[in-house]
Amino acid sequence: MAKRDRLSGNEAIAIALRQINPDVFPAFPITPSTEIPQYFASFVANGQVDTEFIPVESEHSSMSAAIGASAAGARSLTATSSCGLAYMWEELYIAASNRLPLALALVNRALSGPININCDHSDSMGARDAGWIQIYAENNQEAYDNMVQAYRISEHKDVRLPIMICQDGFITSHAVENMELLEDDEVKKFVGEYAPENYLLNPDCPMAVGPYSITDYYMEAKRSQAEGMKHVEQVVLDVAKEFAGISGREYGLFEAYCMEDAEYAVVMIGSAAGTTKDAVDALRKQGVKVGLLKLRLYRPFPAEAIAEALTGVKAVAIMDRAEGYTNHGGPLGADVMSALYRARSKALAVNYIYGLGGRDVRVEDMEGVFAALKQIAEDGHAGETYRYLGIRE
Repeated sequence: MAKRDRLSGNEAIAIALRQINPDVFPAFPITPSTEIPQYFASFVANGQVDTEFIPVESEHSSMSAAIGASAAGARSLTATSSCGLAYMWEELYIAASNRLPLALALVNRALSGPININCDHSDSMGARDAGWIQIYAENNQEAYDNMVQAYRISEHKDVRLPIMICQDGFITSHAVENMELLEDDEVKKFVGEYAPENYLLNPDCPMAVGPYSITDYYMEAKRSQAEGMKHVEQVVLDVAKEFAGISGREYGLFEAYCMEDAEYAVVMIGSAAGTTKDAVDALRKQGVKVGLLKLRLYRPFPAEAIAEALTGVKAVAIMDRAEGYTNHGGPLGADVMSALYRARSKALAVNYIYGLGGRDVRVEDMEGVFAALKQIAEDGHAGETYRYLGIRE
């Protein structure tokens, strides 16, 4: 039976981890993810979990220890944000290339410089091609639910890749919302026990982890990673279906909000989707056919499903909370436009950079984006496809 509570996103993640009871949790604090290991450390101190909690001297060390624990056969994870993720950069590739199904609770925060501790997606977007699964949340409930599902996805025999569970810094990590928690035994049963086939401490199967790979083998290792990624979409859907059975909450690769007959659509990731839903509701009352496509799974990128969901749309705005410095827009914009091109879509597309460094996004801002899309459709051309939202020129 679900338990109602009022929690911040960080506390919700920590509670999900308490219910999962992982084997090893190395951690080094950085704003705004510090509360996750802080809350979890109290669970360790109170004897509510039997996790080996390891305070380390840096984020690089926290990911290194998580990798070592996972390679040894333990269920492991860590948490970080922003420059902490950047400090882990080398280790992110090692975790993925060794096919280690560990987890990272990432609280999205702008990367320096200038120094900024507020939300944007520059940290996780910078790591988008490191070989990790990336799943994003709009709110605290989704952050909790995504973490409960994380290991079922990453440890699946057809996947075996590390997973990054992302939420927006401060906007969800520190804001308190009403939400529903599953019972501890429900989570324990759903996640199950970790039973790796191959691991360093298995005396019956000696193996090496992270050896030097000469030219004859390196490409095959990378292809193996790519093959694992090919199975992620279906596994995400299968796990979500099972999760709906115990929670009543349904998830997919993305959420299509009022997209059935939408003529103008916004595609985005994260907490600003809630603001956009308010704009959609207001415009729908005025008879304007608008909709929202909120991505949950970003890596691997569900290109075909996204293109299909945007079928029939006249104009679409792709919203990036990270700058790509390509002179053409951000990473999400590039991925969605590529998907539309491959699908031979006739939709006119523009890419907005918004919300960098925690810049506020208002309902009126998103109504303005929809107004621009309507004008684009009437004009028959997209005009400037690389735009900034809410900036002082």
